[in-house]
Order: sequence, then C-alpha cells, then structure tokens
Amino acid sequence: MPAKTPPDALLIDLDKSWDGPGGARIRLRILGSMALMLQTDYVRGTKDGDILEADPVSGSIKQRLLDLGGPGTDLARRHAVYIDVVSSGILLLPARPEYVPLPDISSKLTHFEVEALSVLDVVISKLKPFRSTDIVDIDAMISRRLFTHEEFLLRFQSAVDRFADSALGQGRLRTIVDHFNQVERDSFGVDESEIALPPWVDE
Repeated sequence: MPAKTPPDALLIDLDKSWDGPGGARIRLRILGSMALMLQTDYVRGTKDGDILEADPVSGSIKQRLLDLGGPGTDLARRHAVYIDVVSSGILLLPARPEYVPLPDISSKLTHFEVEALSVLDVVISKLKPFRSTDIVDIDAMISRRLFTHEEFLLRFQSAVDRFADSALGQGRLRTIVDHFNQVERDSFGVDESEIALPPWVDE
C-alpha cells in the first residue's frame, strides 16, 4: 500500500480537524474505491470517498463529517476527494457484508476507528451502478487475483437474495445480473453463470 494515499491523507486531516461529539472513538466504515485503495496497492483518482451511514455515523456526527469533509470544503479541495455518507439500504451487498479493520490507519487517528468494506464486497456493490470507473475498479481487483470466480459467484448470489427483498431490487435485478455476467466473460474469461432470481423478475 502506498505510504499516503489520498483517502489516508483525508482521514488524517479529518481527525486533526474533528471538533464534533467526543467520547469513544467513532467507527467509520469506508466503501467504494476509497476502500479498495486503503486495502491494496491500487490508486486512481476519485471524486468522493463513501462512508456508510450507520450507528454511530448519524445525526450530529454525520452532519459534522459532511461540514468538515463534504463537497466544497477546504479538506475536499486540499485532497481532491470528499466525504459522502450513504445509506446501506441503497447498496448491493451480501446478506452479511464483511468489514476489514485497518489498524495501521486507525493508529494514526485520535477520534476515529476505521474499517473498510472488503475488496470482494466492494466489487459486488459496484455491479449496481456499473459506471466506467466501476468497471475499471472491478478489473483492477480481478487482475490482482484477490478472489476467485467461485467466491465472486457465491457473494453475488447472496447479494441478489438480499436485494430481491428490497423495493430497490424491483426492476433492477435483471440488469445487475447482466453486469455480473459481463464481468464473468470479460474479466474472468469464463462462461456466464445462471443466477437464480425470484419469479417476479420476469413478470
């Protein structure tokens, strides 16, 4: 991992600037490409660094995070990346997402304890938006052989099962499966898998 990636530097400066609610360390769960860069040697430009909206990141803590590091703030301009706090409900995630503690980064901080969504679960989450930058991120992780096709398939099926039960899943699952199959073909170089979907998907 590079000694000082952009998200690493942002978190350190955010910690130094923190004047929000005190007490126990605040757990920050990092998502998206920021999570990839914090766990691997991967580096690419990104405009935002997602933090999961979950206790204790809510209410006044959430607002202070955005005030200090959100779009247009001094921290965001300095590091060319801003903080965005997102709800887990809108994400394509397995039933039990895996979060990886980052003790090397947390040891540099006073107010925060940092975890990152696992590399594989970040890749799964990117199958929903599937922008060009998401495809680049997915390809980069697969090229590093950080997980197998079998692991990718199992985590995706878990995410499909979870997402199918949400209102957001309706009308989106078939497209998401197409994205998954594209990654199988183009990045893994394997045949497309048949994904079990609820009956209502094709109604």
